[in-house]
Amino acid sequence: MARLLGPLTGRATYRRWLYLLGGGALAFSFLVVLLPLGQLAAGVVGWPPLAVLAVAVVALAPPLLAGCIPGVRQVEAAAVRALLGTEVPDPPVSAARPGPARWRTAAWFLLHLAAGGLVGLATVVVPPTAVVLAAAPFRSSTSLDLGVWSWALPGGPETAWLIPLALVLLVALVLLAAGLGALLARWAPAFLGPSPAERLALLERQAGQLAERNRLARELHDSVGHALTVATLQAAAARRLLDTDPAFARDALASVEDASRAALDDLDHVLGLLRDGAAATAPQPTLADLDRLLAETRAAGVEVRAEPAGDLARVPAVVSREAYRIVQEGLTNALRHAGRVPVTLRLAAGAEWLELELANPLGPAGHPPAGGGRGLRGIGERVAILGGRMTAGPDGTSWRVAVSLPLHPGAGP
Repeated sequence: MARLLGPLTGRATYRRWLYLLGGGALAFSFLVVLLPLGQLAAGVVGWPPLAVLAVAVVALAPPLLAGCIPGVRQVEAAAVRALLGTEVPDPPVSAARPGPARWRTAAWFLLHLAAGGLVGLATVVVPPTAVVLAAAPFRSSTSLDLGVWSWALPGGPETAWLIPLALVLLVALVLLAAGLGALLARWAPAFLGPSPAERLALLERQAGQLAERNRLARELHDSVGHALTVATLQAAAARRLLDTDPAFARDALASVEDASRAALDDLDHVLGLLRDGAAATAPQPTLADLDRLLAETRAAGVEVRAEPAGDLARVPAVVSREAYRIVQEGLTNALRHAGRVPVTLRLAAGAEWLELELANPLGPAGHPPAGGGRGLRGIGERVAILGGRMTAGPDGTSWRVAVSLPLHPGAGP
């Protein structure tokens, strides 16, 4: 009994009732317009079976077509979330709406109108009826007039049984609204939820957004990480030599200022992209900017010997950008894990491949670099995207990172 009467006090029941009453109001509006047209169609056809069919077409076609109007699905989904309490994702807004989704929305709209019309009619009829029934024992006689039909009721104490009947009618009305509301809440995802094609499009969009965010995270890690590493080493050197070599300290602090400013520019650029969700428009550094990167690293007290070979200017832009970031991350790793040790950079642009190698002595006590591994993982992701090859690890007394990038990534390795 408690489970049966529970909907009487649940807030969800009355929110769903409100949703149904909205459908009932729409159904009444359609009825006012379509009832004369249905009568006219029945009179023109004449033959009863065809007249019934004509009335059905006149009654059902407009609501179905109204359900196909762009925007109805969005409105219904929002109302279902707010009033039925069912989580239905926002449908994609596009000019070309898929046919199955359109007709599912139209069917749901018609179902909303039908269920709402039934509950709306009951809401209009049952409360006045209950009031008349409950008042009958206190009057000598009374009548119930509902417009289409009227009912004369005897009065007096002998009709006291009408009072519990009035209560039963009111409870039945609430249970009707609760039951139909629960059914619509259960069916809503099937009618208004995403279709398989929409789910696939959503997954593709989310995958694209995730890939873009991962790319921006790599950019931020490589550019800002390198700048902060250089600034840290320069600041430490300036602190040690501030009293004994002020000129060097000034130069080191100037390098810190330049590196910090570059890091702030990169940070502002990446955060702007994350905030606005726009594609990258600012020019990204390429191998043409390699001299500036090497100068910044040398200013931190690291000896970098570069050995370029081939025409680096003809390297495609996408490969040149990724190669620059790989070199930047390799230099950052060397500074972070091995300190101020000499680094050898070899670059060779061939006919089909760009060969890149970074080598430096191992860290203290001959151990390889330690840390979270995000730098090497980021290099590996860049290489994988371009379809290249990468090896990284100890090579005798040195740490060596070797990368091969195809100059035409679309063609594959």
